[in-house]
Amino acid sequence: MTAPARRPGDALRTLTRRGFLGRAATASGAAAAPWIIPASVLGADGAVAASERIGVGVIGLGMMGSGHVRVLAGMPEVEVLAVCDVDRSRRDAAKAVVEEAGAARRAAGAFRGCEALNDYRDLLARPGIDGVVIVTPDHWHSPMTMEAARAGKDVYCEKPVSLTVAESRGLVETVRRYGRVFQTGTQYRSIPRIRRVCEFVRSGGLGRVKAAFTIWAKVHVPGGPPDFVTHDPALPEEPVPDGLDWNLWVGPAGWRPYNAAYHRNPIPGVVPWVFCDAFGAGAVTGYHSHAADVIQYALGVETGGPVEIVHPSTGEFPTLTCRYANGSLLHHVEHWGLVKSVYKAVPESARLAGNFGGLFVGERGWITSMTGGGDIEAAPASLFDELRLDRVESYANNHHANWLGCMRTRARPSSHEEIGHRSASLGHLVGISYRLGRSLKWDPVRETFTGDDAANRLLSRAARAPWRT
Repeated sequence: MTAPARRPGDALRTLTRRGFLGRAATASGAAAAPWIIPASVLGADGAVAASERIGVGVIGLGMMGSGHVRVLAGMPEVEVLAVCDVDRSRRDAAKAVVEEAGAARRAAGAFRGCEALNDYRDLLARPGIDGVVIVTPDHWHSPMTMEAARAGKDVYCEKPVSLTVAESRGLVETVRRYGRVFQTGTQYRSIPRIRRVCEFVRSGGLGRVKAAFTIWAKVHVPGGPPDFVTHDPALPEEPVPDGLDWNLWVGPAGWRPYNAAYHRNPIPGVVPWVFCDAFGAGAVTGYHSHAADVIQYALGVETGGPVEIVHPSTGEFPTLTCRYANGSLLHHVEHWGLVKSVYKAVPESARLAGNFGGLFVGERGWITSMTGGGDIEAAPASLFDELRLDRVESYANNHHANWLGCMRTRARPSSHEEIGHRSASLGHLVGISYRLGRSLKWDPVRETFTGDDAANRLLSRAARAPWRT
């Protein structure tokens, strides 16, 4: 199987959709134009003209993907032209959502329809698609992003962007080579309250940051005990459900026979394949890459990385800790209670809750950037006055809008390819230290472990044919 052929100039398109359509109309002659054009097609009455809408395709339509479809289908400046999933039931359901959302446009003659596709390569070859949203299992993130970039598409890819450090470094290089706009799906960076906290810490609002903390919890593996790393349990083969292209689902990963635990999870809101290191990255998938983004942003190291990963077996710190060249320490804890009982970094009365962020402790006090467990907490209370934040919880974000806006201006989004790579990489480094059971020295410039061949071998992995890049 081969990737779709690239059209000349795709990677460096600068012609606007309005300009392109204008030229096409001139070339085809006035007789081809309708006598009456609905006002909504032209953008009257607050509508966005069809020529100005951004054509989007969504690849991967599970729990997260279906959410992206609903959001994008409701945005007036977007037209979802195709949805893609190897599960027929999921792609049919997503197509129905888009069709329903486009009913008003259809009535005005401004709806071009939405295709439901099985193979992502067919979507990448479809005319009119300016950008793709990749919401597949993790093992497809980097390969699909690179193929999309080669096909001249801008990309929004869910986190983590890779399963290995080498994989997402390849993603960065490919996105840049083809001049694409890339956004990582770490929406928490686009929450104004979280950005304000990060900028406050980054600019010295806490004084010198003594330590940062984030969660790294154990992964629950079917048939085995929880562990800090992912595993590859031998699950029994089950019949492939009708309408599921399992071979394409596995794709570049090593072959695994179908088992419902990979694809269907009875626990609502839980990613099913996250426990298997062939398909997912455990804690990195669940929450750590979101946390890594905002923590490294606040510490001023979001396009770099630690210089040392200190394993708890050394006794230097109670839990696994990353040390940065500027002296910052990032402690990984299994639960927030350890910050109080073991590190004694905050009072017992501190309310710490949530996954997607961290806790910063500095000379002038402490503050959280977590979400999913309540509002931001800080002490002393005077920090809230300096931050100019009230205590009303609000976590609305403009992450999609940031990507779409950058598609028009060709600026870099808030979570661009290097940030996505470095956020995923931090989790991969932690996972390698846990897997080997020892500390590691890391060179964030060369992106290699210093004098450690065994660790360096874990920075990449082979892909199954024919998806080798």
